[in-house]
Amino acid sequence: MPLPKIQDARKLSDKELADEILAAKRELFQLRMQKATRRLEKTHQFKQLRHKIGQMMTVLGERKLIATKASLESQKTEAKALQEGEKSVDAEASDKSQSDTQEEE
Repeated sequence: MPLPKIQDARKLSDKELADEILAAKRELFQLRMQKATRRLEKTHQFKQLRHKIGQMMTVLGERKLIATKASLESQKTEAKALQEGEKSVDAEASDKSQSDTQEEE
């Protein structure tokens, strides 16, 4: 049986991915128990499961990184918009004060 492909993990939703990771970790635990009781016959399953868990955790980490970057970008754009709004209010106030002083003369 060939090793799983990472594209398979990328097709899963976040919830499905978390469920699959949990199931694979439980299965790995069961394999360790079988090994300890000397009932394990298919030792290649360790490598396959560790590989699968690694792929799924990599995909989960990539998604978290993308979400973090997106949230930081949105915060930056909001902060920029606020700063530009404050600058325009300051400019309007200074224009108004200049026109008031010119009217007084």
